[in-house]
Amino acid sequence: MSHTVQGLVPILATPFLPDGSLDRRSLRRLVEFQLGAGADGVAVFGMASEGFALTSAERRTILADVTDVTGGRLPVVAGVNGTSTVTALEQARQAADDGADALMVLPPFMVKPGPDQLLDFYGTLGGVGREVMVQDAPGATGVTMSPQLVVELSKLPGVTSVKIESPPTVPKVGSVLAALGALGEEEEFAVLGGMNAQFVLDEYARGALGTMPACEFTDLLAPVLTLWNAGRTAEARESFARLLPLIVHGLQQGIAWAVHKEVLARRGIIDHTAVRSPARPLDAASAALLEEILAPLPIAVRKP
Repeated sequence: MSHTVQGLVPILATPFLPDGSLDRRSLRRLVEFQLGAGADGVAVFGMASEGFALTSAERRTILADVTDVTGGRLPVVAGVNGTSTVTALEQARQAADDGADALMVLPPFMVKPGPDQLLDFYGTLGGVGREVMVQDAPGATGVTMSPQLVVELSKLPGVTSVKIESPPTVPKVGSVLAALGALGEEEEFAVLGGMNAQFVLDEYARGALGTMPACEFTDLLAPVLTLWNAGRTAEARESFARLLPLIVHGLQQGIAWAVHKEVLARRGIIDHTAVRSPARPLDAASAALLEEILAPLPIAVRKP
């Protein structure tokens, strides 16, 4: 199984109504925005999706709406965050049945697995019949994966890519790709970056094939990556520098989800900024600072 997930693949926020229920109309509008903004794929149930706060029934509804809007025009990646093999397998099978093209799979993290257990875990998930992306995110899980282990995981049937969110990401991207290159497998296995695309250009410089940031600035990041891929690296870095304050603002622990949604709402892409506990809403002072960060960017925003 070869990889199909690469390029700019935003992690979709999950819009909620003020009462906390799903805002399906905003979700569909959000997907349409990604389609028009230059996304190469979309992902649901990731860190930026508040996937930790979604019920099984809501996951099915969200995936149905997203696949309906995309209509097969680009791949849909579903996050899997089960805390054991059996619960992850349940999520993976459900997502596959509901139309996901690929699965972005966190390792189990309540009980920290060893390398052999991770090989067994991802080997099992690779049998679901969808591409499996290993999500290397020790900041969230406490589970570390060496470059050598990632290479071993890449040999498993069905495991086609890795999303590296283990800082510093840039040297790890380079180490994984160098090891894959020594085996002649660097073209068969995709390495993508995360962490809201904070180091995306350096990751691309080291050979990454994609990035999976939050979804509120897709139309601003896509042209940057187009410049980079065309070899216009100085222009790409200049454009990226203007976007970087917003990217960094969306990395704040506890309020990152509120930042993403505040930007989306001010751009008229979703209707409400509600988040689910334990995520926290923005206070007035934080919202005012965000307004200053948005002001220099070439986008239309409305006042809160």
